[in-house]
Amino acid sequence: MTSQVLTPARSRLAASYRNLTLWTLQGWLAMFFIAAGYAKLSEPMTNLVELMRWPALVEANMVRGLGVAEIVLAVLILAPLVSWKHGRPLLVTAAAGLLALETIMLGVHALGLEGGLALTNLVLIAMTAPVLWYRAREVR
Repeated sequence: MTSQVLTPARSRLAASYRNLTLWTLQGWLAMFFIAAGYAKLSEPMTNLVELMRWPALVEANMVRGLGVAEIVLAVLILAPLVSWKHGRPLLVTAAAGLLALETIMLGVHALGLEGGLALTNLVLIAMTAPVLWYRAREVR
């Protein structure tokens, strides 16, 4: 077994691919959570209850508040587009918030026997975790 040392050019190329992958994931997460938050804010509660079981168990204001939180976190995950220096800590905070939200909702959907929604949250966790991991390492 031999170890291969990366040349500076290969190292920059790997970093460039990683950055492109992370930005792609961040964009997909932002699009998903802006759409999900907008649906929670604009759809009647009866439609939300048909799509998911949990809105029937909580107050309408909690569902609407969760929609606002999703939109805010989605926008903050794109904060480095405005200012890289100030946006990176906001991005890391938003990614941590989204990961916590996704983990909680995974449990809610799994306990409610909503397999498709639980699987969706697993995919979202798989997308958010690398963003949080690598972007948090960049902030240091």
